[in-house]
Parts: sequence; structure tokens; C-alpha cells
Amino acid sequence: MTSKLSLDSKVFSPQRVVAGFVFLPMLAYTFPPFMVSELPFVLRLLFWIGVMAIALTSTWMSRKLFHETQAGLKVPARDLMFALLVLVLFIPSLWALAWLLFSFGGYTAPGIPRVVGYSTLFTAGLILMRQVEPKSEPTPPLAPRLTRRLPASFQGQVYRLTSRNHYVDVVTSEGTFTIRSRFTDAIAEMEPLSGHCAHRSHWVADEAIIGTKKADERTYLKLVNGDLVPVSRKYKPMLEEDGLI
Repeated sequence: MTSKLSLDSKVFSPQRVVAGFVFLPMLAYTFPPFMVSELPFVLRLLFWIGVMAIALTSTWMSRKLFHETQAGLKVPARDLMFALLVLVLFIPSLWALAWLLFSFGGYTAPGIPRVVGYSTLFTAGLILMRQVEPKSEPTPPLAPRLTRRLPASFQGQVYRLTSRNHYVDVVTSEGTFTIRSRFTDAIAEMEPLSGHCAHRSHWVADEAIIGTKKADERTYLKLVNGDLVPVSRKYKPMLEEDGLI
């Protein structure tokens, strides 16, 4: 869900929406489709709106289809394959759009060779824009404050916390560390890492949970390191509500 929202926010950002309202009418006024200047302005505008929609859809679908097949390919081969995918999607869509609008306006629709030429030109522009588009570096997740209490060399992940009198066992991908702390304070220091209490003495990081196991009529959370954490009746409804069990 987050990725879909992220995609929508990038494609339909306020700047692009405003630019579209200004740029598309100017484009329709200045450049008639396939050099047919007699075409009414409304049909010109619809054509360029359709072209932009086809361009966005073609590149999005190509990225989806291309994502699983690009591994192991060198940069020129990847760019060529991506361009071919966009072109294969672009040509029939542009031809259908041109045929529909030109027929509606009472004009002869452009032939396939002209459509292919236009599609190749548009595809080349899309590829060039894709190459110069700045690629943001993924922001590394913030480490929980509690990791400051662990050895300076610690670079792993925290899986769970277990309360033991006045101490807390911190179970991580690099082993178990024991710190002196109240359990509630240790949990607070795990922000911004998302997690849940499964028991009054156990807190578990959500990303460490890989499943559940039932034994002796009790439910346990199964973690990536093989640990089984008991789930008490008090916390079970919350875990069920959040889809963790």
C-alpha cells in the first residue's frame, strides 16, 4: 500500500499537475498532431493529454515487466530492452488514440508508419528523461536509541526484549546483551522500530516475526532466529488486530 501511495505522489505531484494544466494547452496550440493544423483545438488538447497518459502508463508497465528480467544485464542491454518494451506498448495505444480522435473530427487517421515514427520519437524522449532523472538514495532507517547501550561495534538488528528483574535481555542478530533498565524504559528506547508486547515480560520487533506456533494450547511467536516467544491472553487480541497472529 505504501509503495502505491508513493508512486501516486511521485507521478501526480502538485508541481506536475500544475505544469500539466499550463504545458498541455500550450503544446496543443503550438504542435498539431501529425502536422494536421486543421484539427480543432479541443481534439489537439485531447490528443496530447492522451499521449501523456500513454507515456506514463507505458513507462510504469514497462518498469513492472522489466523489474524481474533485468538482473545480470549490462547497462546498454537494460536500456535497449526497456526502450523496446515502452515502444511495444506505446505504438498500438497511440494508433488507437489517433484513429479515435481523427475519425471523430472527420479526418483521415495517420497510417502505421507515421504512428511508429511518432512513437519512436516519444520513446526516445522518455528514455532520455529516465536517464537524467535524479535517483534518490534510500534513507537508512534510524537505529533505536537502545542500541547506544550496546557495544560500540554493534551493527545488527534487535529481535526482542525480555525483562529479568532489574535487567533486560536484548536479543539481537549478533547475540544477547544484558542491560540494567526498567522494561518500560527499554521498550520506549526501541523507537522508531515498530514492535509489540507479546507478554508482560516480552517485547518483540514486528520485522522479526515470521509466524506463529501452538503448543500445549498456548500460542507462540516464531522469530527469524528460531526463538519462540509466548503470547499471553492480555496481548493476544492486540496482536490479532494488527495481523501479527
